[in-house]
Amino acid sequence: MSIGPMSELAADRFALHHADLATGVRLSYLREGAGGHPLVLVHGYPETKRIWWRNVAPLAAAGFEVIVPDLRGFGDSGLADDGFYDTAAFSVDVHALVHDVLGHEACVVVGGDAGMAVVIDLGLRFPGFVERQVVFNGPVPVLREAYAAAGIPRDPDRHHRPQADYFLRQGTDPAGLAAELDTPERRRAYVADFYGHRLWGAPGAFSPEAVDFMTEPFGDAAKLRAAWGMYEVACGTRPPLAAPRLFEPSAVPTLVLHGPEDHVVPPSFPDRCTVAFPEAVGPFVVPGAGHFLQWERAELLNRTLTWFLGDLRRASAGQAGAR
Repeated sequence: MSIGPMSELAADRFALHHADLATGVRLSYLREGAGGHPLVLVHGYPETKRIWWRNVAPLAAAGFEVIVPDLRGFGDSGLADDGFYDTAAFSVDVHALVHDVLGHEACVVVGGDAGMAVVIDLGLRFPGFVERQVVFNGPVPVLREAYAAAGIPRDPDRHHRPQADYFLRQGTDPAGLAAELDTPERRRAYVADFYGHRLWGAPGAFSPEAVDFMTEPFGDAAKLRAAWGMYEVACGTRPPLAAPRLFEPSAVPTLVLHGPEDHVVPPSFPDRCTVAFPEAVGPFVVPGAGHFLQWERAELLNRTLTWFLGDLRRASAGQAGAR
């Protein structure tokens, strides 16, 4: 799969902005298409805002104000003085940026992987802030009784899934793992595995140049170590800022997509989403996509968002024209 011209991989392709939040974190973000309908793109792990590089310009051209933060401790954003790297902390930061700094009362939020958890948390923690959400290949709310009632079998425990070795090591022995990854080259090689042989994405989706681009921010030891904080919280070895809002259904209107080439997210993902999101459109399977759907099938996702959110972007355009 071609990644297009090398200019696509330029780190300075978009203007970088910074905001010193009331949470005490310096968050870095992209903001393209100011004045359009606010559309927030939230990355997961092992990602930074760079995973959205194929989406920013087309979505801004379609009439959205595209806001793409680096979560605390990731990419160009600062480390957190309070030491919290968990779903609630990420969610509070994103709300502070979009609502308090950029002045948006409501927005659409899109996310996969850990970004999906942030999307869900935002909609439940701040009622009315997320008017619609788009999610793919990430953690589904924990609703065991509801899933059982719907006839959805339990997924294997993470301790018994061969693809989950990274999860347990990052969550229970981060210091030991960090000691092994003692150079920028080793840290980047470790992260590169997730874009290759670990079978997260569709085979061939990332060229060597694209892998270099995605892994470069993780050469920083402190940033990689911070990125594992969410795994420590999940494994119970680090406290969270607050409990995540992932134990209840989300009634926010939701578009659910699924990249079937992903061998990390359990195969029950689409079925569980039908229960977890009672106002869902989908789930829709996206052939040729895996965990990194926004990169692997970027054109499809861009068109899908443009049409799914067409009424919102037209209303924003009309309001802008009336001013």
